Amino acid sequence: MKVIEKALQLASKNHEGQYRKNTDIPYITHPVAVGMLLLKNGYSEEIVAAGILHDTVEDTALTIEDIKREFGAEIAKIVEGSSEPDKSLPWKDRKEYTIAFLKTASEDIRAVVCADKLHNITSIIRDYELVGEEVWDRFNAGKEQQKWYYTNVVESLAAQSTFELLKELKNEVEKLFGL
Repeated sequence: MKVIEKALQLASKNHEGQYRKNTDIPYITHPVAVGMLLLKNGYSEEIVAAGILHDTVEDTALTIEDIKREFGAEIAKIVEGSSEPDKSLPWKDRKEYTIAFLKTASEDIRAVVCADKLHNITSIIRDYELVGEEVWDRFNAGKEQQKWYYTNVVESLAAQSTFELLKELKNEVEKLFGL
């Protein structure tokens, strides 16, 4: 549990002051929820730690080298594979890259990405139940683009094999988008 605690401390410190998209919910709740989903589904401490750290390189000043130095090459590789490589690219380009990458990504990376997307989708569903269609105004890409992205992510995650978290994600995507 030491590696998980260390990941929680580093993620908390680096996500301090950040909030979930257009909400007053502290951002750290997301990586913690991702880690809890992975832990609940029986993944190793290293994968849980990578899940907690999955947005640190993308959304904070931390680099992959920082993660490698603090947590080792295995966790750094999972974090790197779970991060968008270039946030300066347009939304569609970044999402197309992710969709293609996930088809051949390792099982560990696919588990972390799946837990990340599952928490995102369940958060959107919860917010949709509160505010309805207005929920889509929070995103740069609207409902149809989100539907395209999430349905393709599910397909890509399933390209090599299926797993429990993926079945849950598929169900939630179908629920949200009425598929």
